[in-house]
Amino acid sequence: MLTAERLAQELDGELVGDSSIIINSVCKIDAGFKDAISFLANPKYELFLETTTASIVLVNKDQALPLRNDITFIKVKDPYTSFCIILGKYFNPVTHPSGISEKCHVMGNIDIIEGLYIGEFAVIGKNVTLGKNVKLYPQTYIGDNCTLGDNTVIYAGVKIYNETKIGNNCIIHSGTVIGSDGFGFAMQKDGSYIKIPQVGNVEIENDVEIGANCAIDRATMGSTIIKQGAKLDNLIQIAHNVEIGKNTVIAALTGVSGSVKLGDGCVIGGQVGFVGHISVADGTQIGAQSGITKNITEKGKQWIGRPGMPLRDAFKAMAVYRRLPELADKINKLEKNK
Repeated sequence: MLTAERLAQELDGELVGDSSIIINSVCKIDAGFKDAISFLANPKYELFLETTTASIVLVNKDQALPLRNDITFIKVKDPYTSFCIILGKYFNPVTHPSGISEKCHVMGNIDIIEGLYIGEFAVIGKNVTLGKNVKLYPQTYIGDNCTLGDNTVIYAGVKIYNETKIGNNCIIHSGTVIGSDGFGFAMQKDGSYIKIPQVGNVEIENDVEIGANCAIDRATMGSTIIKQGAKLDNLIQIAHNVEIGKNTVIAALTGVSGSVKLGDGCVIGGQVGFVGHISVADGTQIGAQSGITKNITEKGKQWIGRPGMPLRDAFKAMAVYRRLPELADKINKLEKNK
């Protein structure tokens, strides 16, 4: 039984209320129900402490609590992280299969190792190396000379081109293509184009997760690199020779042009666009729909806008922009009075 007392011990938390309460589900704090656990991490939801019907709520150690006898609170250092731990340990429905389907096609020899799963109509090229507990769901394609590390999961329909290297504990969701040709063409005098051969590869380090329907291009030469712990949302384009730093997160519909280097720990909002051959400093945060056209050299700064600018400058520009109709009226009146 999953009691409040047990949870408090596992999370090293301070229990306030009935230690014997049992939970069997999880819920949002604004839509709570009995026998479920919820959490409060965002202050704007604090008002729901008064109304939630969840049986247990995880809160910050310094959170002021309402006078309620019908709820047990567990004070922890980080409610969001603690909730993720509980969610993953006790309520995660994902269980991966094992075994090799008779309907898959393996072109070369692979070692049959612990926990391996290859689903129906998957195609595995020559000289492929697979780690322990690799999961290749139906209709995946793994090209020649690829390497996939331990515990990596490749969901249905993912296509991984030749020479790609993927580390341990990676997750790649359906529809993503890794290692397709970079967008490289040389314009000729007559206006036509010849293709620049893309002879590099893609390297994905450990603990990376890539969402559905992303495209990550192989390098022209060398490697396109996604570094350890990076997280990519759905529908993201990563061009040739890009480097994504450690623990950088990128939201959906972002496009990263060729040879861009994003630093470690960056946070990139949705629909951001990067021009090619620029670098972005560690810890940079970029707001949604921004256009980044030049190097960002200062670490830990916030940027927004098209073209992108530091957040403080953007707020100043927005203040002027809101006054444009008023300023235009003043100019028109001055011109009439000439």
